[in-house]
Amino acid sequence: MIKILIIEDDEITNFISKSTLEKFGFKNINVALNGQEGLDFLRSNMCPDIILLDVNMPVLDGWDFLEAKERENLCSNVPIIITTSSGRPEDRLMAATYDNVMDYMEKPIDFNALNSILKEIHANKANRTKKASL
Repeated sequence: MIKILIIEDDEITNFISKSTLEKFGFKNINVALNGQEGLDFLRSNMCPDIILLDVNMPVLDGWDFLEAKERENLCSNVPIIITTSSGRPEDRLMAATYDNVMDYMEKPIDFNALNSILKEIHANKANRTKKASL
């Protein structure tokens, strides 16, 4: 099963996201309440398979998280989905400048679309694991 890291400051959103993802069968979900906690998680744990990242957060926002993550070369191949309430076109353009940002979802999150992406990541991980054991 894939490991998911949610970096989001809104605890209600975290509860909804985690509960919904668990209903889809995803169990290995960690939550960080801001970009600094997200960096701390990456520094002290194995890399997740995907990061769901809010943009507007206190302490360290999503953009600063992305900059620090790149600067420190933390989990550089992990795909990131920006999940934000920002409808600003410049945020979408900014997200596109990061190689590992694979999608940009405005809230409320379309969990069916997210589930499809997560299933694809899970299938790719399973194929890599299968090939490695051959």
